Amino acid sequence: MNTQALLNIALNGVDTLGYRLDQFGITGKVNRHNIAAFLMAEQKHLEGEWDSIQVRVNRRRSQVEKITHQIESRTDALVSPLLSRLNRFRASQ
Repeated sequence: MNTQALLNIALNGVDTLGYRLDQFGITGKVNRHNIAAFLMAEQKHLEGEWDSIQVRVNRRRSQVEKITHQIESRTDALVSPLLSRLNRFRASQ
């Protein structure tokens, strides 16, 4: 069975459920249109949450890269004079 046939069966079931509930006076809001609208709204909500998570991850990644760059540049500034002194000490012996 293909997905379109399954989708049609599910939508017909939703329509039947909504019709039966409406007959009993319970609600008139269960139909394929309301469910589709709800699913689309939730899809957009989840996409927004995913984008928010991605932004936070990228921000943290950028912060870590900045910190490692600062550490590397400071290490070079500290190690270079020490290495030059060490090399001069070795050369003198």
